[in-house]
Amino acid sequence: MSFRFATWNVEWFNRLFHDDDTIDHTTAAFSRYKVTKARQLDAIGKVMRAVDADAMLVIEAPDDTRDRSTRVALERFADWAGLRTSRAVLGFSNATGQEIALMYDPARVIPRHKPGESDDAPRFDRTLGMDLDTDLRAERLVWSKPPLELDLETPAGPLHLIGVHAKSKAAHGATDAQDALRINILNRRKQLAQCIWLRRRVDQRLAEGRDLIVAGDFNDGPGLDRFETLFGRSGVEIVLGDGANALWDPNAKPPRLGAAVPSTARFWDNRNKRYLNALIDFAMVSQSLRDRAQWTILHPFDAPQAAEDVALRNALLDASDHFPVVLDLSGSPTQT
Repeated sequence: MSFRFATWNVEWFNRLFHDDDTIDHTTAAFSRYKVTKARQLDAIGKVMRAVDADAMLVIEAPDDTRDRSTRVALERFADWAGLRTSRAVLGFSNATGQEIALMYDPARVIPRHKPGESDDAPRFDRTLGMDLDTDLRAERLVWSKPPLELDLETPAGPLHLIGVHAKSKAAHGATDAQDALRINILNRRKQLAQCIWLRRRVDQRLAEGRDLIVAGDFNDGPGLDRFETLFGRSGVEIVLGDGANALWDPNAKPPRLGAAVPSTARFWDNRNKRYLNALIDFAMVSQSLRDRAQWTILHPFDAPQAAEDVALRNALLDASDHFPVVLDLSGSPTQT
């Protein structure tokens, strides 16, 4: 049997809910340009129905605190939007208002929170000592958004999922060009260190013989910026690895000069008054799954499904600055 998985960063999903986890379906202005909360909520529902995933990893899911519940908010949204992914689960909550959660169809998927732990890769809600600036002293590295680790029972067999929202490299708060360069380099070091930590967990899971999916928003990609020349490779390339234990996502290959490059996000460049496309969302799989996998990026202008459906294309543009990455897995050869 087949299994459909998707990962999608829903821009500030948290802000579309009241403090009691009810949906804020109003005409109130929102951070998305000329898109009200009601319009964004309608668009998110339409996109999720179009994807029709058995399980969808939601990046920037609603907040989870003493007074808020990610699970309750997402399950209320699923009921309101008429989604079969009617249940939600998360792992370690964080303080950013942007959780990592999985919405799933309980008739098709059984998830269990399964955080990993090893000497060189602590649990993702803990601290890792790593020298980030070559001064021979280890800094205390933490994830502001600890990755979500789940064991999944699916129609395509048992899988282990690691959901990721890696550190942004943007120079927020910079006072001038020199300060922006300093912050960019510091953030790049932290992002690469997170990816090293993540790759260690990948190696651990592969050594356990797991069929593995590593997915989410990496805020990075091969050839994405000039800092790769300084640091040698991207964080995505670190997580992918190489050799027999390499992960695979066909969209994550380094681009060739002049070649068409897929994209999973579209941002407004206010300085140059134009939109910029970026490839920063991935659904990587272990080699054991590669021959059974098919990928689709539901881009509003590149995906045939959106090109043929104007309402879906507009919903993709209204819902988020990221677009869903869909991974279809066929059943294992031993399944009948």
